[in-house]
Amino acid sequence: MTLTLRESMHLVSNPDHLDASVHEVFETMLGVQCRGEAGVGALPHDEGEASVTAVVGFGGILSGACVFRCDDLAARQIAARMAGMDFDTVDDIVKDAIGEICNMLAGTWKSKVPELAANCGLSVPAVITGSDYRLHVQAPEFKIRQQFSFDMTRFEITIVCDALQ
Repeated sequence: MTLTLRESMHLVSNPDHLDASVHEVFETMLGVQCRGEAGVGALPHDEGEASVTAVVGFGGILSGACVFRCDDLAARQIAARMAGMDFDTVDDIVKDAIGEICNMLAGTWKSKVPELAANCGLSVPAVITGSDYRLHVQAPEFKIRQQFSFDMTRFEITIVCDALQ
């Protein structure tokens, strides 16, 4: 018998799982309470400011990606909380921290659905920085995009599913 997620689509695409994952990871790893932002509007870096984007791919029963995006200040604050030191620039440690946050969010999100947890792997995080790039995904089966904030910083997380078995 072939394992399929189609019967569990309502669980996989449930935005509450992403909310729970964000709260779990940020409370555990950074000691902060995140607030969900009502509506998905433009983040400050949408207007050409520098941003940091981490992508972790999903492979197996679900193909897609977890995308974490924030501005430079948020990236430095997240890294500071993780490393216990301040950062003046987005250096390799900050990039690694954002990649790791994305990795933890992807793993926590997929653990919310047992079939997904057992039959979907994660890629190594890729981190992109700058002010002149766009991340494009072709017509996904579903996409969950939510924004959060803590300590006057905002970030966005998108779960994109390209294919589902």
